[in-house]
Amino acid sequence: MMFTIAQTTTASTQSALSGLADPMPQILFFGLAAILIVSALVVALAQNLVRAAVGLLFTLVAVSGLYLTLHAEFLAAVQLVVYAGGTLILIVFGVMLTNRLPSRKFDIGMRELAWALTAVVLIIAPLLGLVLSTQWNQSAIGSTNVYTIETLGLQLLTPGGYLVPFEFISVVLVAVMIGAAYLARKTRKD
Repeated sequence: MMFTIAQTTTASTQSALSGLADPMPQILFFGLAAILIVSALVVALAQNLVRAAVGLLFTLVAVSGLYLTLHAEFLAAVQLVVYAGGTLILIVFGVMLTNRLPSRKFDIGMRELAWALTAVVLIIAPLLGLVLSTQWNQSAIGSTNVYTIETLGLQLLTPGGYLVPFEFISVVLVAVMIGAAYLARKTRKD
């Protein structure tokens, strides 16, 4: 008798708890979104270039974290390696190699602020209208289609997939690097 009551209580508790979703992914998502918004504002409003670069670092890492909460591990890794690891380091080295830029202050005038706010309204208003008017497919949330990094790699590197565009992009990137190195070299006076 005692065993049946405990078993019934445990079963009813488990069924009550199974109706509740784990709130941690949502808390993590909204926390990362808040960090993303604040750091993006730091990038846009910082008057010091070094502080803007640090804000950009936090922005890129928060985007990577958002990709992780959405179960897009490959995109999170690419975000960290390419943007946070490559682009940001390039910006920091560019800032540090120029003597005057780290201490220079950038003043935002009223004219620039007006143009920026106009651009924000023109971009955000249609996007917000699109998001609010879209009928979201709730049945796709529990989708069983799982795309792994292995599937992506096979699509990129098999002849029937995207091998030719992938190789073309690599050739274009090498040409861009050679062109950047040519433009960055010092000109010699003869």
